[in-house]
Amino acid sequence: MSIFAGKTLMITGGTGSFGNAVLNRFLRTDIAEIRIFSRDEKKQDDMRHDYQVRYPDVAHKIKFYIGDVRSLESVRSAMPGTDYIFHAAALKQVPSCEFFPMEAVRTNVIGTDNVLTAAIDCDVKSVICLSTDKAAYPINAMGITKAIEEKVAVAKSRNSRNTKICCTRYGNVMCSRGSVIPLWIDQIRKGNPITLTEPNMTRFIMSLEEAVDLVLFAFENGQNGDILVQKAPACTIQTQAEAVCELFGGCKEEIKVIGIRHGEKMYETLLTKEECSKAMDMGNFYRVPADNRDLNYDKFFTEGDVKSVTIEEFNSNNTRRLNLKETVEKIASLEYIQNELNGITNFAK
Repeated sequence: MSIFAGKTLMITGGTGSFGNAVLNRFLRTDIAEIRIFSRDEKKQDDMRHDYQVRYPDVAHKIKFYIGDVRSLESVRSAMPGTDYIFHAAALKQVPSCEFFPMEAVRTNVIGTDNVLTAAIDCDVKSVICLSTDKAAYPINAMGITKAIEEKVAVAKSRNSRNTKICCTRYGNVMCSRGSVIPLWIDQIRKGNPITLTEPNMTRFIMSLEEAVDLVLFAFENGQNGDILVQKAPACTIQTQAEAVCELFGGCKEEIKVIGIRHGEKMYETLLTKEECSKAMDMGNFYRVPADNRDLNYDKFFTEGDVKSVTIEEFNSNNTRRLNLKETVEKIASLEYIQNELNGITNFAK
């Protein structure tokens, strides 16, 4: 009997890669219902038919709700009876958010506030908000809005009554929708050179399964107001591109550098130096507890415990760096890659 036995889980932005990964993980368990909340009816219809074919005996557990996190009433109308929420709805493409920052604000900030407001009103037991490494020391609109999302979540947690609110922060999820590896595979198949932005750029990398594991760790171990991160490895973009070339027959010598896009950083940070000073080591994860002091700073100045910040930030330059062989192995282990490789084999036959 699982912690989700007989419970109802709602996933905002549920038609995306994360929502599909959660469905594949939990649909055959003793969970009672999984609600997919999103604004794209075509994606919902495609998803509905896909799961009816693949999981005909349990597809009835999936309920689809068309709505938009930008509307409080839209979210609230889908929430009664919900026990838990994984909040994944977001605008995530860095260049797009640079050109349309207010759209990112409406979805990532106001949308999160709407989800949390409705969850507290509906007495939802737990909400896990999905954030990103770009929220730490943010320089682009997407990262800034996700940083504010985290601030909204922590602020809400201070008065959330029976609702636990946590954030998970993670790096690049390989082969998720809109990520670079599927683009590279397509370029190789069309006989074109792989394009990358900057060879020496480093990024944390993780699988969709690991992204789900992090959310579940937060669900089971996080306390109200926490931010939780996984101790993810990293690699350079050049190494990642060469790994895809090895797997799919691309030419490493023809990799084309196109330059850094709007709002991109040379490396990403999962924990700032300030967060590292209070982070709790939990094995494969870090937990950053909320600062729950009140606004009575007179008390803080007379009684506060000032600690020197001596721990270095946790970023994609100082974490464990994967070499080419390790990167090939990690990418090759992904279900998406295995399916793509099988597709090439079948086509060849």
